[in-house]
Amino acid sequence: MSEIPEIGSQEHRDLRKEESGRVAVVGAMVNLILSAVKVVTGIIGNSQALIIDGIHSLSDLLTDILVLLASHHASHGPDESHPYGHGRFETAATLALGTFLVLVAGGIMWDSIERLAHAGEAATPKAIALYAALFSILANEALYWYTIIVARRINSELLRANAWHHRSDAVSSIVVLVGVAGAMLGHGWLDLAAALVVGGMVAKIGWDLGWSAMRELVDESLEEDKVEQIRHIIRNIPGVRSLHMLRTRRQGHEAMADVHVQVDPMISVSEGHMIAIAVEEQIKAGIEEISDVTVHIDPEDDETMPTCKGLPLREEVKARLREAWREIDCLGREDRILLHYLGGQIDLEVFFPLACYQGQEAAATLQEKMQEALSEDPDFGRVQLYFG
Repeated sequence: MSEIPEIGSQEHRDLRKEESGRVAVVGAMVNLILSAVKVVTGIIGNSQALIIDGIHSLSDLLTDILVLLASHHASHGPDESHPYGHGRFETAATLALGTFLVLVAGGIMWDSIERLAHAGEAATPKAIALYAALFSILANEALYWYTIIVARRINSELLRANAWHHRSDAVSSIVVLVGVAGAMLGHGWLDLAAALVVGGMVAKIGWDLGWSAMRELVDESLEEDKVEQIRHIIRNIPGVRSLHMLRTRRQGHEAMADVHVQVDPMISVSEGHMIAIAVEEQIKAGIEEISDVTVHIDPEDDETMPTCKGLPLREEVKARLREAWREIDCLGREDRILLHYLGGQIDLEVFFPLACYQGQEAAATLQEKMQEALSEDPDFGRVQLYFG
């Protein structure tokens, strides 16, 4: 078996589109045959349960078409209108499928209840209905195994749902088989009761599918054990001091995460960027379905420390420093000034050329003067000088 492309890649999306399309076509062909066989046989064989099971198979045909359309749209990668990809097409299709099944089931159950009220008038089913139910059981079980194998291969929740739908069809046909057999033995109400049970099973499947899709559409997070696994991965990356504001959400067969990671405030921007890359790569490697990770690098825990919001940026800082330090020697000859936004203030590291160094005592005096000149400005904190 060929290697599965990385989740989130266009190759993986193309593979999902191809495999999902093939499964949908096979399922549609089988369900078309099943629906025709069961409805026709149900009419000939006097079985209300088999007729309703045939309508159930007809609804499966529609869901296979829905899977085909959804997999086509979901296969497209991010674009200008959909910067996070098209995975939610699959989710929306799953929600539509669940809603449709609940509605179909409601109609089935209502009709079955009405017929049960007049069970004595029901005709006795014929043996041909038994053979049709048995054929349906075998066909749906085969469809289940074919679909679930592909679903596991490409990690598709929609295909998994469709596989279990096929399995439920097999179970519903077993119920029909029992109902028809019981009615043939003189218990006519069993066929109608079987129809009612099949309707309830379809409704349960539809509700589960719809509710799962709804949770995804409202951005429910990943399972707690996976979120905890992500935390464990991040904490074990060298350079990470702590993390907070970890958020996850699903989008179709993929998932996304964003997190604030605290690092040493004195490291370089490029080192902080490399730590962020390590966080992203290791989360993707550890959690298969995650295809996108956004990492916000923090120099401190911004949930507990005073905010730096509103502090001036570099150009304004330089103008205010020139004004505060206008009487101090060597100003204007510095090589660079590093700004550290920490604890609601700006700490400064000023780098002078070695020619400005006139001894340790003079350097200490210069630092004291520069610190004193900023003492009335609450935006500035510690000043540190370097010569070299």
